[in-house]
Amino acid sequence: MSSDPLIRIADALERLAPVPQADADPHAHPAYVWRGGVLNVARAFRPLSLNMLRGVERQQHALRSTLERLSTGAASHDVLLWGARGTGKSALVKSLVAAIQADGRDLALVEVAGTSIDTLPALFARLEKVKRAFAVFLDDLGFENAGEARVLRSLLDGGAEARPGNCRLIVTSNRRHLMPRDLAEQASAINPRDAVDDSLALADRFGLSLGFHAMDQALYLEVVESYAAAHGLSVDRQEAVEWATRRGSRSGRVAWQYVVEVAGRSGKPLD
Repeated sequence: MSSDPLIRIADALERLAPVPQADADPHAHPAYVWRGGVLNVARAFRPLSLNMLRGVERQQHALRSTLERLSTGAASHDVLLWGARGTGKSALVKSLVAAIQADGRDLALVEVAGTSIDTLPALFARLEKVKRAFAVFLDDLGFENAGEARVLRSLLDGGAEARPGNCRLIVTSNRRHLMPRDLAEQASAINPRDAVDDSLALADRFGLSLGFHAMDQALYLEVVESYAAAHGLSVDRQEAVEWATRRGSRSGRVAWQYVVEVAGRSGKPLD
């Protein structure tokens, strides 16, 4: 052991420092999570079967078309899925990626937290070297400041670090234009028209924009019954309606929560 105290201190600090985590093999897995500047394998990637998603057939067709093009290297769009909570936006993205993989196409999902937008250039630098297509998924996106929106706008179109050709951004949001009205107004208090233009400038960068809307009662009950049938459960239609009424919403998420409640009362587990 060295007698030099500085060397001993340096050795001790090196032992204490964590070994940098390596990226997962970007060729080998169906889905990843970009976290802390590292590409991690997504645990338990088991999306719903597409036949479990009801009332989103038009959106499914449009999104599948652009994802299939991406998987073959053809021209494809960045996509914004916007609309009511719990209407299947996130589920549709994951289910379609899995369905396209099942067809033998080489497409992977990479999920990125909305708070990590500033790390997207580093992710793109890793992925552009890989001979594979990637759907880079930002779920439930909203902005706390206008600067974050401008970073994403630059990545989508025209910036020095725009996303590479083998990657497309797939974004879900409860807001059609991603930025709340009061934030847009703060970003341009002098000229309100500039605020509107700034908000639209981001939404317009997506070549494909798909709206998702609240279900009517008939479709909600259809979804409840399809979920229940898939798990061998019987449901009470009136109780299912009351369940949605108490939550003030009819959606796939609320339908699933009701089926979880029925399964739990019956003492049955759910996958």
